[in-house]
Amino acid sequence: MKILAPVLESVLKRNPGQPEFHQAVVEVLESLEPVAAKHPEWVAAGIFDRIVEPERQIMFRVAWVDDAGKVQVNRGFRVQFNSAIGPYKGGLRLHPTVNLSIVKFLGFEQIFKNSLTTLPIGGGKGGSDFDPKGKSDMEIMKFCQSFMTELSKHIGEDTDVPAGDIGVGGREIGYMYGQYKRLKNNFVGVLTGKGLTWGGSLARTEATGYGLCYFTEEMLNAKKNSFKGKTVVISGSGNVAIYATEKATQLGAKVVALSDSNGYIYDPDGIDLALVQQLKEVERKRISEYVKSHPKATYTEGCAGIWSVKCDIALPSATQNEIDEASAKLLVKNGCIAVAEGANMPSTPEAVEVFLKNGVLFGPAKAANAGGVATSALEMCQNSERDAWTFEKVDARLKEIMISIYHNSSNAAKEYGFGDNLVAGANIAGFEKVASAMYAQGITY
Repeated sequence: MKILAPVLESVLKRNPGQPEFHQAVVEVLESLEPVAAKHPEWVAAGIFDRIVEPERQIMFRVAWVDDAGKVQVNRGFRVQFNSAIGPYKGGLRLHPTVNLSIVKFLGFEQIFKNSLTTLPIGGGKGGSDFDPKGKSDMEIMKFCQSFMTELSKHIGEDTDVPAGDIGVGGREIGYMYGQYKRLKNNFVGVLTGKGLTWGGSLARTEATGYGLCYFTEEMLNAKKNSFKGKTVVISGSGNVAIYATEKATQLGAKVVALSDSNGYIYDPDGIDLALVQQLKEVERKRISEYVKSHPKATYTEGCAGIWSVKCDIALPSATQNEIDEASAKLLVKNGCIAVAEGANMPSTPEAVEVFLKNGVLFGPAKAANAGGVATSALEMCQNSERDAWTFEKVDARLKEIMISIYHNSSNAAKEYGFGDNLVAGANIAGFEKVASAMYAQGITY
């Protein structure tokens, strides 16, 4: 990296102690070096310097009272990273690991992911170090109301439209939206992932998992292959993993493993998805309960071991950096032909290098898991129209978008000499649209 080396140096110096953000920036800037060479006017206008600096970083205190009457204090975040092509758009994550580095890495990735959808949405991300696990509905409601009391000052249907992420599902979105409406006396599409009776979109729940499989299928089709007859391993057992399992099965594959934060299950007969949904979505139990009713299935403590399960296709859908170099080598050794990321940055840089060097088809998160935010943007369209589309219409539009993302990423990679490297292709395709808008809007932007 020559042209963009000063940009990276500045990021490292100005953002100490933020390894996740550094990792995301390094990966993107390495891909954009030939773009900088082709567009010296973007370099002169400081586009590369500006795109790595958030437009706004908001941190705030969230105080709430638990069921025992004790005051609890958490930290809230919203990073509004880039609005060159539309209002900020990105999820809210509730998890004890949430910090500024993670929110900035997610928001930075969101710029390019949202651009790839072809829809007019900018990049942002937010959340809190609040842990919803083990909390009562009342405690979660109190936290969400306190969180939204501050967040509401910074968002709006044409400014910033958050959605859900890890720890934020329909329940949490409901509590937050109720508080926003109460504070603003305004019924608008300021959050996505809403309930179907109050502005939500059909297929939003399924969108990230379905979109992951639509992208992967197109990636396989380009090499005269498909999901049909393939064995699939999917990490996680949340929303993305559940609906990726459903769609992969519909496309003719057999999913044999899922996981949660404690360990993973392996079922050689194929995962019983109905049982997983009952355990995780209704009863909120651990994945280990699965083996009690499936004697052929096994449960193993620890998450990393899931990548030792032999498979043709791996869909990491749990959390960042879950596949390291050793796990990637194990997947390659066991004959894995394709990896597509359902979570955000679940593969370390070393793991990605292993996949690319060994000819494994690799779909990076900002391209492969863009189905969720794409359908969130379609929910925004429906809200603006005061309309509700059919499941079939939303699903068809989602599939069209994911196929487009694959081809735009593939074409960009080839144009700049990266061959089949979709990591570089997705970064470039997403960046060029945003950079062009930033340049048109002037340096003071």
